Parts: sequence; structure tokens; C-alpha cells
Amino acid sequence: MSRRSAVLLACFVLMSIVIQVSLLPVFILPPFKPDLLLVIMVFLALRGPLETGAPLAWLLGMLDDVCSGLYLGLNAAAFLISFFVIKSVSDRLYADSAILFVLTVSGVTIAAFLLNLLLIVMFTASPGIVYSMLSDLFPRLLVNAFVASIVTIFPGFDAQVELQ
Repeated sequence: MSRRSAVLLACFVLMSIVIQVSLLPVFILPPFKPDLLLVIMVFLALRGPLETGAPLAWLLGMLDDVCSGLYLGLNAAAFLISFFVIKSVSDRLYADSAILFVLTVSGVTIAAFLLNLLLIVMFTASPGIVYSMLSDLFPRLLVNAFVASIVTIFPGFDAQVELQ
């Protein structure tokens, strides 16, 4: 990863954390808050190299856990598993496609949600947690897909950018 790419990525991550933690909770109800770090992780998985992308996916998941107040490691595990799944098939896909990006963000949203739900059910004794989490799935899926579609209209999304 070049120095310019690393600085740009760090700025996007920092800006996403500030927006996701301090700005969005004031104006948006919790089920409708987008997961901006998940969108960044999917972009990294589709376009970035494996050597730097896997640690960054884990780090983004840990940042998401720290900022969201969930159990530490839930999103980190989900992001890392999702990263490896995306990376295993991304060599055979046209990674610059906007439709593929939106569909991948939607799929990772569902996969991360189900993995978090599975781990919470396995390791905690919280009655009613399944119903309360399932009620948030559809709004979260729609909002993340909408944010991913907005990301695709930014200038330079379809450019051949190498993050190596």
C-alpha cells in the first residue's frame, strides 16, 4: 500500500468513525444507522491486497466493536471472515462494478448480522435478543445498500485504483 493510499484510507476511516459515532446517533434511529466501516471493509476486500487487507478488516471490526458497545470481537470476527470469503471470489469478479459492490455490501451485512447473532446466542443468556436483533436486520440491510450505492457515484470509484 502506498503512502498516499494509507493516508487516504486513514482519513476515510477516521471520518467514518466520527460520523458513525457522534453525528448519526443524534439524527437517526439505531436500526437506520449505516455501518460505514463495513462499507470500507468491503471496498478493501474487493480492491485491496490480502496482506494488508486482512489486518485492516480485523482492525475495522475491532473499531466497530469499540464504538458500538457490543462485545469486543464480534464484528472483528465477522469482518475478517467476510473479508476472506470476498477475497476468495473477488479474483474471478469484475471488482469495479457498482452493482457488485452494492450486492456485496448487502451480503456482508446479512452474513455479519447472522454471525453476530449466532455468537451472541451461543455465548450469552439474553432472553429476547433474537427477536430484537431480527427486527433490525431489514432496515440495516436497506440503509447499508443505500450507502454503498452512494459510494459508487463518487468520482473515481470506477477508476483502476490499486491499493498496493
